[in-house]
Amino acid sequence: MHFLKDRGFNHPIASEITPQAVYEQRRQLLRTLAAGAAGGVLATWAARDARAAFAGPGKHPKLTAAASTVAGASTMEKVTAYDDATTYNNFYEFGTDKSDPAANAGKLKTRPWTVAVEGAVAKPQVFDIEQLLKLAPLEERIYRLRCVEGWSMVIPWIGFSLSEVIKRVEPTGNAKYVEFVTLADPKQMPYVGSRVLDWPYVEGLRMDEALHPLTMLVFGMYGEVLPNQNGAPLRLAVPWKYGFKSGKSIVKIRFVEQQPRTAWVKSAAQEYGFYSNVNPNVDHPRWSQATERRIGEGGLFAKKRPTLLFNGYEAQVGQLYAGMDLKKNY
Repeated sequence: MHFLKDRGFNHPIASEITPQAVYEQRRQLLRTLAAGAAGGVLATWAARDARAAFAGPGKHPKLTAAASTVAGASTMEKVTAYDDATTYNNFYEFGTDKSDPAANAGKLKTRPWTVAVEGAVAKPQVFDIEQLLKLAPLEERIYRLRCVEGWSMVIPWIGFSLSEVIKRVEPTGNAKYVEFVTLADPKQMPYVGSRVLDWPYVEGLRMDEALHPLTMLVFGMYGEVLPNQNGAPLRLAVPWKYGFKSGKSIVKIRFVEQQPRTAWVKSAAQEYGFYSNVNPNVDHPRWSQATERRIGEGGLFAKKRPTLLFNGYEAQVGQLYAGMDLKKNY
């Protein structure tokens, strides 16, 4: 298809996994180098070394990933601590408190697992999770994660661009949107069937958003496979949108002509728009979006930081919304 030309990405060979403390020290070094006269050149080479390998705490099987060459794929900000990222979660299938997913998701069976890709495509397929893992070289990308509730993290994800899957199923001209359907199994997910949402959890992207190289199909984090509470065995990461747009434990990807009715739009359309791009100028009825609290930095009373338009990815994705009213299309 003409909009799926080879982007010419190069994938450096990944190094051996290094301790997380060493990785974070390297990131501090990058910031120091970047501040100096020769910072631009030195930081580029140091970043290659720091990103080429990643260490998790050894709680899950390791995943080897190369450094990503996608523009904007690795922020220089301090990475959120693993324990914070895996114990402070929204995953309502397992409960509504932040600690519920870590407490309740342990019994989720992530093997075997298949993902059906269907709808307006020339080559519909059902992928086994192991097939998906081998579909393209795994990359490590360090993305900001911004929740509509006003908090944020910085997460090192492992996966590859969703476009790698899209180009293999060959969407037809009727494919205007991509819908993501997640697992809804009350036997494994104790809150499925509750009145919190209309299950299964459904999310969606416009086709050009889904094709953007930053839109990521994720299999791991912190150098390891995804913990159940973070969306195992595969989830999305769409870093310029609020976190609820990145569906977890995906079982179906559908290409459709009409804009999908997503779970939160069905629940409260006046509060959760389809686009849900991070925008400091458009508040949620219950939470200001002008500032955010970075998890792990001083607790509830830590100084808040200004929220960036498109979560800091405006240079990469702003053109997708040229001419749109971002307050109307919230």
